Amino acid sequence: MIAGIPKETFPGQRQVAVIPDGAAVLAKAGLEVMVQAGAGIEAGYPDELYVQKGAKLIGSRQELFGKADILLQVYAFGANLEKGMEDLNLLRPGQHVIAFLDPLGAAESVRKLAEKKVLAFSMELMPRITRAQSMDALSSMASVAGYKAVILAAEYLPRMFPMMMTAAGTVSAARVFVVGAGVAGLQAIATAKRLGAVVHAYDVRPAVKEQVESLGGKFVEMELETGKSEDAGGYAKAMDENFYRRQRELMTRVVAENQVVITTAAVPGKKAPILLTEEMVRGMQPGSVIVDLAAERGGNCELTRPGETVVAHGVTILGPVNLQATVPYHASQMYSKNIVTFLRHLIKEGKLVIDRSDEITAETLLTIDGEVVQPHVREVLGLPPLQKPAA
Repeated sequence: MIAGIPKETFPGQRQVAVIPDGAAVLAKAGLEVMVQAGAGIEAGYPDELYVQKGAKLIGSRQELFGKADILLQVYAFGANLEKGMEDLNLLRPGQHVIAFLDPLGAAESVRKLAEKKVLAFSMELMPRITRAQSMDALSSMASVAGYKAVILAAEYLPRMFPMMMTAAGTVSAARVFVVGAGVAGLQAIATAKRLGAVVHAYDVRPAVKEQVESLGGKFVEMELETGKSEDAGGYAKAMDENFYRRQRELMTRVVAENQVVITTAAVPGKKAPILLTEEMVRGMQPGSVIVDLAAERGGNCELTRPGETVVAHGVTILGPVNLQATVPYHASQMYSKNIVTFLRHLIKEGKLVIDRSDEITAETLLTIDGEVVQPHVREVLGLPPLQKPAA
């Protein structure tokens, strides 16, 4: 079987799906690896490194899509609707696509993939179980985004992060408030703490208090009913508007006390909840910074504009999109490990085997035999549940 690694076409994307070391792992597993020329250059992985690891360079995208049995991408059609349409036209029946596909946010694109009779696997839908931890690309990319969010905040904040005792007097530490203590939030807490800030954090799940405190952050307690804030897969669930209204009321005071606020609250496939209102922004200290990591889903701040920097009421509001692409070397390294491990999980004796009794395969498989088979995606598309396949 031939595994193909195309150059990413999503605007601003500098990552590559598989790095040279990952290509070597796939070759060892019995696959022939083909890489589109230049695919890894922007991430810091030149073509010659792929050749040294046993991969074959392919000059054109059309040729690569024409030869590959399995296509490994970061953002494929669905997650990359604009440029990905060109790739959709190059796909052929029976071809496998493994990538971020945004199946819950762009469900109609999954229907189009089914019509092409490709087998599509979504890296976003990797179950959060112990066996799949090394394949969890969402967590990997969230970790990168959490780190970079703090670096961005430090760049824009007109203060230094650590407390310093100097001959010119004492410089007080910056105060950072992280909203959401998932993977991105925890990495933001750890990074801000390393830079010397005083860090507070809040999450609707009280169970994460211990994780926040283990990183040196202080957990903000709020009197809210949070029993239904997490689904069985470990992902955050959307709450009702009354919950968010009450949450905003309790957060107003905390937000005003901090110079940096980093928000990370996103629910897969849904618009991000508004946690910071314009009134709350108005109450912040002049020069404060908000980094909204939910910008791609509309943003947690009422004033966020995805992909833009807004200054309102003396506060800088950053709405970064695809933040991991700004750290492409390590983001590619992490994603490569995830997708290569997943592909190896699917391969048995040199062949890709679809075992739908396996939880990892069943949760990530979107389309097969011209049918949309992922239950959550079928629900979004208004399709009836499928009968459970025989083991």
